[in-house]
Amino acid sequence: MTELERLSLKLELRRLLTEAARHRTTLRYADLARAAQVPAPHTIHKTVDLLEELLREDHAAGRPLLSALAVSRRDDATPAPGFFQLLTELGRYAGADRGRDAAAAHRLELEQAWTWWGRS
Repeated sequence: MTELERLSLKLELRRLLTEAARHRTTLRYADLARAAQVPAPHTIHKTVDLLEELLREDHAAGRPLLSALAVSRRDDATPAPGFFQLLTELGRYAGADRGRDAAAAHRLELEQAWTWWGRS
């Protein structure tokens, strides 16, 4: 993927997630990848890499994390463990990447993102 394609996909992911924030909803990784037309192979891996870039950008800018709206297909509708590992790396969370604490941390990030990005 070229740098221009990567930037274009990242902008499209941000647009799709901002639209989801307006509706106070989440998007599954696979649905997000499909809607953004992330090219095969490894569409989910590419999507997650781009979401991590968005997360780092939002964190650095002091904004709520738009990528909190992207969730896995598991029943608890939380992000994959890498989301929580990155939050830990950035000093935003200290806990397990699964379970009650992770769900509560995700809910907090989600509410902040819905409020901030939903008004955009």
